[in-house]
Amino acid sequence: MALILLRCLLRYHIAGTKGIFYAREPYVNDSSPHVTRFIGLANVGNKEKQKFIHAISPTPASTMSSADIHARPPNATLSPYAAPAKSVHVEDTPKRPAESTDLQYWRYDVKRQRQGQTDGSLLCFKYTSSGSCPRGSKCNFRHDEEAREHCQRNVCFDFLNKGKCERGPECRFAHSLTEEAAARDAKPRSERRRVESSCWFCLSSPDVESHLVISIGDGYYCALAKGPLVPDHVLVIPVEHFPTTIAMPVEPEAELRRYKDSLGKYFEKRGKAAVYFEWVSQQSRHANLQAVPVPLSKATNVKKIFHLAAQRLGFEFSVVNPDGDANQGRELLRSQYDGKSGLFYVELPDGTLLLHIIDSGEKFPAQFGREVLAGLLSMADRADWRNCKLSKEEEVKMVDDFKQGFREFDPAE
Repeated sequence: MALILLRCLLRYHIAGTKGIFYAREPYVNDSSPHVTRFIGLANVGNKEKQKFIHAISPTPASTMSSADIHARPPNATLSPYAAPAKSVHVEDTPKRPAESTDLQYWRYDVKRQRQGQTDGSLLCFKYTSSGSCPRGSKCNFRHDEEAREHCQRNVCFDFLNKGKCERGPECRFAHSLTEEAAARDAKPRSERRRVESSCWFCLSSPDVESHLVISIGDGYYCALAKGPLVPDHVLVIPVEHFPTTIAMPVEPEAELRRYKDSLGKYFEKRGKAAVYFEWVSQQSRHANLQAVPVPLSKATNVKKIFHLAAQRLGFEFSVVNPDGDANQGRELLRSQYDGKSGLFYVELPDGTLLLHIIDSGEKFPAQFGREVLAGLLSMADRADWRNCKLSKEEEVKMVDDFKQGFREFDPAE
């Protein structure tokens, strides 16, 4: 068993005797104020391709404040070495304030209200979906009780609001005002709410960190990454709850191209080029296309380092679009993807798409794209986003700085 001691405090417990990779959620200790993190590492060069190296960026306890030493992450558990504690009933646990969900009415109407597109003919999404609106009489959108009743029967909001829905068969809601059709066509509302309310990326979820959002379109929105690899690390995320961007309907794809063009101009002005990547697994819930800027001086090395990383894991990338037309490459991906297998693809600065289809039994590193770029940028200690967390104040400052520079390129403005 291997241990890492940091000054007088044991804050990381690392072991390699079992030959498997395991990262446990942090746990509190009975006799010490700090939180311990346990990490088990696999053997070097193991056949299962489990992680045998793990980067951490520890802070000496002597430089930490008492508040930081006593701080507990939200996912901290009791010590696994302690005796089982008395179970706590669900009704005894603290409840999230109800008003927090009232702040999450971003979708559809907020963006248009900010832009002044409010002639009173459009429905208020917040009222239609929940039956109340925090703006009350000051809301510039219609509070229609009949539309509210249809929404409760799982009728598509776009269908109610515009008379049509561009998502077509991909939409999980009903496109009819009759109760029989609504019950037949749509998934149970309770099922949708249960999935989306616990999703980090659904804008209607109480768990979404809305202060990281930098731009909202109709089909996509952009947010700065949590624990970013670099300050301008951006996520391009579908508004709807889709597991991958290449399974999205056709119309939002045009908006995605506009966001990519805008981000490309923003990065270029700063002497950088964008690298896009997306990992899709059978467990994927809400898609996020990651955009990481790299210095122009390193842009030509991106292809080489991804190929080298693939070889080390025992696979080879296939080139989707040898001509470097990124839009055509995505169309080819969309036409070929069957939704039954996992995949990882990366769009290089020159527009070339590299693709790896992930076999059902293959253990593919969840942070592969980030780890490769961390190596390219000589930032191995930032390969894991959890090592790069910022305070909310730092995140807000980072978002404000990004917005100021991005405003002239933002397609949603």
